[in-house]
Amino acid sequence: MRAFTPDYRNIEMAARNIEAPRTPLYEHLIGIGSMERITGRPFGALANGDLADKREFMRHYATFFRDMGYDTVSFEWCIGSAMPGAGALGGHKPGVIRDRADFDRYPWQEVPERYFQQADPWFSSLREVMPAGMKAIGGVGNGVFECVQELVGYMDLCYIAADDPDLYGDLFRKVGEVSLAIWKMFLERYADIFCVLRFGDDLGFKSTTLLSATDIRTHIVPQYRRIVEAVHACGKPFLLHSCGAIFDVMEDMIGTAGIDAKHSNEDGIAPFSVWIDRYGDRIGNFGGIDTDHLCQETPAAIRDRVIDLMRIAKGHGGFALGSGNSIPDYVPTEGYLAMVEACRQQRGE
Repeated sequence: MRAFTPDYRNIEMAARNIEAPRTPLYEHLIGIGSMERITGRPFGALANGDLADKREFMRHYATFFRDMGYDTVSFEWCIGSAMPGAGALGGHKPGVIRDRADFDRYPWQEVPERYFQQADPWFSSLREVMPAGMKAIGGVGNGVFECVQELVGYMDLCYIAADDPDLYGDLFRKVGEVSLAIWKMFLERYADIFCVLRFGDDLGFKSTTLLSATDIRTHIVPQYRRIVEAVHACGKPFLLHSCGAIFDVMEDMIGTAGIDAKHSNEDGIAPFSVWIDRYGDRIGNFGGIDTDHLCQETPAAIRDRVIDLMRIAKGHGGFALGSGNSIPDYVPTEGYLAMVEACRQQRGE
């Protein structure tokens, strides 16, 4: 058995759809409670302290990824937290934009400054504590659709689509402009500590997309393309995290938006092998182990799934193994550890 030494190039290769010498582990998110249970070190409260506390929090956070066998630290700061009045998506609050007048008075110009006031301490702290051989994967969280929903709410957005199509289109354009401005500033400041950039934008549910494929192509894909082009201009690959059955727009994501890799899968929608078979010749595929399996199955069954998936993925381009979604705090520790340990055993560690 060989010792683990992080090398971020493994996951960068996977994102560029190149089979890495060592299958990298990847998670979109790991709950702090899960980290604390596994390490026995309670560090989450440090996030509420001063800059020194945040730096110490980030040291524990980054060290967790290293010690668990990851080549990268997954970290993002979401735009939604910096948008005045947001919360219609994440907090189930009434939307602050209901009509054209609300749209026109909304303080769009304040959002980038508010974003970096919140995010700079975290990104700068991560730079200071990054373990040797590692870089981050993540960046500016929340995609265009999620940001629109934070301000409007999904149901009211559907009403606006029918009642005021011009406002509907303007919402996506304006959020795209603000998001691109934040991304460009982020890349100038922090691209050096990231090897793969991403955002999460859940476009689908179990049977189809949340908006029509035509609306996604018309209003969302062009905004993605501008952000992905900015990422590519910095020499970095782009990973899209999107839940749901988004097969109807995957060709647009690859051919028009220009994504390099995709994450999020649920076996109730399609086995991970379907994503590999359909898209493995063009983009990297991340994930593979349905989060529900990590909650419901025995460690032995999870280990068998990992071994089988690593066998299936071999020879099919870029691949990084992890949960199909994330590791919230409710995921049993033994399920998560079974997945990670099985992968590391297959890697000979």
